[in-house]
Amino acid sequence: MQREPAPIGKLVVVGLGLIGSSLALAARQRGLAGEVIGVSRRSSTLDLALQQGVIDRVASSLTALAAELQRGDVVVIGVPTLTVPAVLDECAAQLDSAVTITDVASVKGSVVAAACASYGAAPPQLVPGHPIAGSEKSGVNAADGGLFVGHRVILTPHADSGADHLARVQALWQGCGAMVTEMSVADHDEILAATSHLPHFLAFSLVDTLAGLRANREIFRYAAGGFRDFTRIAASDPVMWRDIALANRSAVLQVLDQLTADFARLRGAIDAGDGSYLLDLFTRAQSARQHFGQLLEQGLDSDTMSAKPLTFRLSPGGSAVGTIRVPGDKSISHRSIMLGALAEGMTEVTGFLEGEDSIATLRAFRAMGVQIEGPQQGRVVVHGVGLHGLKAPSAPLDVGNAGTGMRLLAGVLAGQPFDSVLVGDASLSGRPMGRVADPLAEMGAVIATEAGGRPPLRITGGQMLKPLNYTMPMASAQVKSCLLLAGLYCEGETSVVEPAPTRDHTERMLRGFGYPVVSEQLGGGVTRVSLRGGGTLRGGRIDVPADISSAAFFMVAAAITPDSDITLQHIGINPTRIGVLNILRAMGADITLSNEAEVGGEPVADIRVRYAPLRGIAIDEAQVPLAIDEFPVLFVAAACAEGETVLTGAHELRVKESDRIQAMADGLQILGVAATPTADGIRIVGGAIGGGRVASCHDHRIAMAFAIASLRASSEIVIDDCNNVATSFPTFAELALQVGIKLSVE
Repeated sequence: MQREPAPIGKLVVVGLGLIGSSLALAARQRGLAGEVIGVSRRSSTLDLALQQGVIDRVASSLTALAAELQRGDVVVIGVPTLTVPAVLDECAAQLDSAVTITDVASVKGSVVAAACASYGAAPPQLVPGHPIAGSEKSGVNAADGGLFVGHRVILTPHADSGADHLARVQALWQGCGAMVTEMSVADHDEILAATSHLPHFLAFSLVDTLAGLRANREIFRYAAGGFRDFTRIAASDPVMWRDIALANRSAVLQVLDQLTADFARLRGAIDAGDGSYLLDLFTRAQSARQHFGQLLEQGLDSDTMSAKPLTFRLSPGGSAVGTIRVPGDKSISHRSIMLGALAEGMTEVTGFLEGEDSIATLRAFRAMGVQIEGPQQGRVVVHGVGLHGLKAPSAPLDVGNAGTGMRLLAGVLAGQPFDSVLVGDASLSGRPMGRVADPLAEMGAVIATEAGGRPPLRITGGQMLKPLNYTMPMASAQVKSCLLLAGLYCEGETSVVEPAPTRDHTERMLRGFGYPVVSEQLGGGVTRVSLRGGGTLRGGRIDVPADISSAAFFMVAAAITPDSDITLQHIGINPTRIGVLNILRAMGADITLSNEAEVGGEPVADIRVRYAPLRGIAIDEAQVPLAIDEFPVLFVAAACAEGETVLTGAHELRVKESDRIQAMADGLQILGVAATPTADGIRIVGGAIGGGRVASCHDHRIAMAFAIASLRASSEIVIDDCNNVATSFPTFAELALQVGIKLSVE
């Protein structure tokens, strides 16, 4: 059998330290290059590399190889950071422009600057790179062909990096088992200064300080595991870290100055016996570390570092049987943190949803000086600071994918004396915020947005807000809640008129915190909600019921699957949220409620759903605002119903996490369902559901809806980009498997 040619002709590794020799060894073991050549100033290093099978042959310099290198060959610069300019000078003088050049330096700004000095401008053949992998060991003896497996490699291509050169470097690292991402040079150096360089410098400094103490032998003898784990990196190569400190001087000094200031405050708090400051600091740090750990477990990173895509793969058929409790209500979880923070005294929350969206709101208030304990098994304790006790955050408030968090926070921040910035992930950054920014501006707030009213929101503090009587052009609980929260900071009455009922959690919870809110029925489904500013919220206890929006997926699962019987426990059945129950019942679903009660001002019940044949209906427009988040899975119910289902009056669905009308129509059509989108709704003709690969459009509810469709599918359904399921329903896959849905996560 003829062997396919290697992706790279000659791989030349200049500098055989830990990274260079491990890359060379991986390339040899995995057949990534036709030949692997080592270049080093030390003949002893080259001899050792040959003996250990790290390289195929040696060269004393790049100059000696220049004549034989051509397109398809790659030169990897693996020398210490401050030596990179000399190697680039040699590349500029000797190498053909078709040869790909990359590097492994920990600082990218200095590499690009050196390339510009050598070439006059950064050459297209250069693709700077940095593998986030390593060990305290160094040299050829530490070479490890599996060093990069499962680790990140960050590429920082410059504006003129050639596409073929970039693809070749990407393929090399991916062939080594690494996860390759890209970012700008400036972002790389700033982020690595904080996450890699500073920890190493701290470890070096700590070990040096303790070694200089009189009792150093006892200190090291009795050091616990945490000390050993942290200071292990102080055994790294001193020359390399000297070079990194000098090459990334500006970014390192910036983060070091911030840490020095924080250390000074920590010392002052210990000296003053300020237990409140210490507890606040340690709680924030604990929560941040736990959140970081959860992201690692889920295979997720921040937007900048990119996310490891999650795919749902579902076998057709399955069952929907069991008794389960879905996580806490997301809307109430958001508001419990916000109102608890603005209240006087302590608020204890149980049943809190530990999803990414509500955690983002919690982190935002921590960043504004609110001491919050937890979450731990759904319990959170918020030590309120009052309406005027928030502090200016030191950085933009990142709410991730939480549209509720951003819109409601905008109302709170509009009334603060300090400036603030609200940012979100790529999905949220594409969603319109003008419908809260515009009425807030009428109240006197100063809010700048990007084009089209999109995030980030830059809010100028210190404005005197004036009360507003606002009639919403479109029913929206988020807009209503935003304006009511801003109204807390006005002198006089703020009122919001909604053309149709929307969820009223904010009004209920404000009353639960002892703040008067008046709701008036004006007729024809129109409601006016009003409050007067200047009052006080009082902390208390909040029991968050299970989320009916999350429960809806399993309601539909039972409703469409023969022989199904699911009971969902302690579900919130707020009258402004039960559109999904009303619509499913209108379609013929068998739904019964039991154990009805009221908890913390919110009605709850156990919901039992058993299979019954469904029929298509024209959905009453009055139900649209009561089921706005549940429509993706209701569309799946419609696909399994006999006849046609028609939705109108739901334009709001086009500006959610995705355009949910188009996203569901596209996916249903792939599965063989007759689905026709309209400007404000959709027409779905029930029938057989096939299989196929559908896009979630980075929308948690789209992903979960198509997972439910697998129960009636004739073949496998694959759903791409399901990471965002964790924003609202982190245990969805677990519960789906529990009731009998054949789901695997890849």
